[in-house]
Parts: sequence; C-alpha cells; structure tokens
Amino acid sequence: MKTLYLDCGMGAAGDMLTAALLELLPDPDAFVAELNALGIPGVAFIREPSTKCGITGTHMAVKVNGAEEDVSPEHHHDHEHSHDHEHEHAHEHPHDHSHEHEGGHTHHHSGMHDIAQIVAGLHLPEPVRQDVLAVYDLIAQAESRAHGVPVKEIHFHEVGTMDAVADITAVCLLMHRIRPEQVVVSPIHVGSGHVHCAHGILPVPAPATADILRGIPIYGGGVKGELCTPTGAALLKHFATDFGPMPVMRTSAIGYGMGKKDFTAANCVRALLGETEGQTDLVCELSCNVDDMTAEAMGFAADRFFEAGALEVYTVPVGMKKSRPGTLICVICREQDREAMAEVMLRHTTTIGVRESLCRRYVLDRSIQTLETPYGPVRRKDSRGYGVVRSKYEFEDLARIAKEQNLSLAEVQALIEDR
Repeated sequence: MKTLYLDCGMGAAGDMLTAALLELLPDPDAFVAELNALGIPGVAFIREPSTKCGITGTHMAVKVNGAEEDVSPEHHHDHEHSHDHEHEHAHEHPHDHSHEHEGGHTHHHSGMHDIAQIVAGLHLPEPVRQDVLAVYDLIAQAESRAHGVPVKEIHFHEVGTMDAVADITAVCLLMHRIRPEQVVVSPIHVGSGHVHCAHGILPVPAPATADILRGIPIYGGGVKGELCTPTGAALLKHFATDFGPMPVMRTSAIGYGMGKKDFTAANCVRALLGETEGQTDLVCELSCNVDDMTAEAMGFAADRFFEAGALEVYTVPVGMKKSRPGTLICVICREQDREAMAEVMLRHTTTIGVRESLCRRYVLDRSIQTLETPYGPVRRKDSRGYGVVRSKYEFEDLARIAKEQNLSLAEVQALIEDR
C-alpha cells in the first residue's frame, strides 16, 4: 500500500508541508512552475534551499505582489499573530471590515464567499478544488467557534488570504499528484508559551488550532512559540487517515520542509513515502463483567454495539465474586469512538463501569471483487499483506445459491472455483 508518513515533531505549517511534499517529486522545479501558472492573484512561489541543524531541505517562499508577508514580532499588524513559522495563518483571524492602518493604506478582508470565488478561478482539477474549500472550511469553522461568531462573519486579511490560498492549494495539488493510499501523521508538537493578537495574549496552541486538533494526538514541550498553525492543522486533519507512530514501510522518497526560524531541533516537517504491507491502526477494547443479564438481553446489547460502530463484539464466560458465574463483554471500536461506545455499553448492559485498553491492530489490505457466475454474482473478499494472501467468498452469496440449487455450501464453492 502506498503510504505517506508525516513526521510533525516540530509542528506543521502550510509552507513546510508544501516543501516537504515537493521534495518527494522527481522534478520539483517543474511542479513549482505549475503552481505559478495556476493564476493565484499576485502570488509567486519560490523554492529555496534551506539547512537546519545540518540537514538540507527546502523552504517554500510565497510572495504576494512581490513581498513575502512579514510576521516577525517587530513587524506585525495588531490583528495578526507573531508566529514561529514565516507566512502561515496569522491572517486567519476574524474581522468584520476593511482595516485602515496608521500609514493611511487600507487592507481589505475576505470572507468564505470571496475565498470560494478565488478558488473557482484557479486552473485546478475539481477534486483538488474541493479539497481546498474543505480545508478552508475547517479553518473558518474553528475560527467561528473560537470567536463565538457565525462562519459568514469570519474574514481573512487580504495579504494573508492569498498567502494561505497559495499554501493550501499547493498542498492539496501535491497530495493529488502523489496519491497516497493512506496518510499517517505523527503526534503533533504544538509548541508552548503564548502568541500576541488583537484580542490580547493567547496560549499556544492558539484557540483555532486547538479546536481543529480536537481528537488528534498533540503535545507541547520546551520549544517556546507556536509550532502548529491553523493552516497546518487543517491540512493534516483533512488528509490524515491515521495518527500515530511510523508504520513498518519500505521508503522510496524522503522530503524535508523547512520553517524560517532556527531552534535547537531541526525546524522541519519530514515526509516519507513508501510501501507498507497491510495496515496498522489504533483500536480500543472496552470491557465489562456482568452476572445479572439474560442471554436475550446480551444479544440485544450486542446488536446496539454494532449499530454504534463496533468493529467486533464477543463474550467470554468468567467466574466472578462470590463464586458467581458471569460474562465478560468485550467491544472493539475505533479509538475516536471509545467514549460514545462506552455510553452505549453503560446504557444497554447492567454494568456500573467499563474498562478500556488501547491496542495496535495489524490488518491485511482488503478488497472485494464481484464474480459473475452462471448462478448469479458472487462477492469474493481478497486479503493480502505481511506475506499473507487469502480469499473468501461471501457467505450470503454462497448460501443463496445453495438454497436455489439445492446444494451444500461446499458443492457451491467447488462449482464456482471450477468454472
């Protein structure tokens, strides 16, 4: 399986993700030329070599009308953040009007409708256009919740708008070009300390970033500053299929996307592209012991667990306190579903407590093929990975043919395999 792993040990920003993915391509300069031909108003992409802690990588500079946005502490507008990465998302905080600065010039602010119009005018494949708008919607929804205003009142600073459109579009187009079958992202380092904005001094991660990253593994640390931007967070959330450690994979390409600032650790996002055999993911095993439920009640509860998204449900006879025979009820679910599943277990069993254990699951790659036979279509489930290849016919299809032809299941399978 074609797998992309993103190492976000120093956070993530749109320009860093762009640069890291760009290094995975065989001809990055040709892709930069393609980006510059998209027609993003006033935007120029410039690929620059960069070295951090002795590691060579790429920094992607985005210039808007000939200038790269300056978000250093010494030069930032009062409605912008001072960030540790160069030109990400500081502009993504809400304002309701054009803002005139002391120099007398006026900055226009764009809403989601304006963003959609800009994206509609770009020379992009339709799936990429939809990805760009979906990422922007994640940011706007987070800003809306953080500031307590409707999404339609969220506006983006003019220069920052084009800067962010450039970063988001570049990453979405790169993902479309690379076409990974799964994207695994490491736990995200968000930094620590505070950032300054028009509303005052805010903690890291900034409220919008924290909102976007809900349900995603993140951590802080000794690095002072904002390491993960709202743009970086939204891109990761949109494209990631899993979060966790790097899977076992054979890498074919490695890319380093560098930030502007220097730290004791290399300020970069690392992208590794390669092949994995099978898949791994984190699942949660929820369990409880009961000694006062009927078999019918446990069967009813199991149906409710599957309806709520359980991956597996099973029971084991156990001995309980006071020498009572009881039943261990186990439910396997996805990690993000564990709290909702625990509520279902508490509602439909007589237990007063549910235990949880996180487990890493190794899963074969699976696909379903429909075979046309003289007896009608038969689905076959094919699985492979970790040196294993196996196939199995769908039981319901075999059972249907067996009933219709008055045959045994074994006879039906033999007929299908001999056809």
